[in-house]
Amino acid sequence: MATATKLLLTDLAAAVKHVPTKYIRPISDRPNLMEVHPSDASIPLIDLHGLDGPQRSDIIKQIRHACQHDGFFQVKGHGVPERVVNNMVRIARQFFQLPESERLKNYSDDPSKQVRLSTSFNVKTEKVANWRDFLRLHCHPLERYVDQWPSNPPSFRDDVAEYCTNARQLVLRLLEAISESLGLERDYIDKAMRQHGQHMALNYYPPCPEPELTYGLPGHTDPNLITVLLQDEVPGLQVLRHGRWSAVNPIPNTFIVNIGDQMQVLSNDRYKSVLHRAVVNSKKERISIPTFYCPSLDATIKPARELINENDPVVYRSFTYGEYYHKFWNRGLATGTCLDMFKA
Repeated sequence: MATATKLLLTDLAAAVKHVPTKYIRPISDRPNLMEVHPSDASIPLIDLHGLDGPQRSDIIKQIRHACQHDGFFQVKGHGVPERVVNNMVRIARQFFQLPESERLKNYSDDPSKQVRLSTSFNVKTEKVANWRDFLRLHCHPLERYVDQWPSNPPSFRDDVAEYCTNARQLVLRLLEAISESLGLERDYIDKAMRQHGQHMALNYYPPCPEPELTYGLPGHTDPNLITVLLQDEVPGLQVLRHGRWSAVNPIPNTFIVNIGDQMQVLSNDRYKSVLHRAVVNSKKERISIPTFYCPSLDATIKPARELINENDPVVYRSFTYGEYYHKFWNRGLATGTCLDMFKA
């Protein structure tokens, strides 16, 4: 009976030989892992090394094509030192290996908290739980939040702060490139977001005795502007491409970039926010670390005027990011998107 009272999956998973009932998906909503496309049919890989040089226009074209047709791409030559990346994965793993009592100092089931350890997605509203624990951190501006972060492991704040700074620099370069790829001024998206928001999740997916019955996270789109994902060497991410789920296996020292719902709105549907999910396995734990970049809650989101014409009428009404984010969290991770609620 003791396992039933555990707040976190990490402390439950090691003691069970079968998936507890609350994690089991209905038969119509299971991963069907045998039907997933292999990773060789996966998302584009773009080398950013020449982005600030003579290759810029070619790289911008690659980004445009990926945003239009895939909604996802991987990047190498991104400028984030390998040491910083390795330290981030290491410290995330060490955090989830801390004793239960130490981890629980950070626990909360309140989605509005800016620093919190929790499990699944939104334990207050969901009917079926997800095979995941996560630590959510707000990251920008750093000086506002870093003192609220866990202080254990001892190097946590330093390692994560260094990673956040590097991730932000990468995101800002990508946003300029995406603006250009839409035919907009280089700083258009930067200005449209007002005060930028940056937060991240340290996702921990324990080994699962029956991975075919549940998800780490079910199919969903991201509500923010753009997401940059760091993952360890264990596969788990799948992207919906051409109506089929496709595995995106990790490539060392790369990041995965995906378009979020706000970018789809800003681009007036030129760029797509695509369904993706996390599956689990029975042998290895998995760690993934998404950085979510988003507008300030009071920013007005609407399609860029330059992208509206007779052939491309406005698709979405104006709204604040706070309004969208509130609907997203209350709705839960339904297969689909909140975007339909904001059509013009």
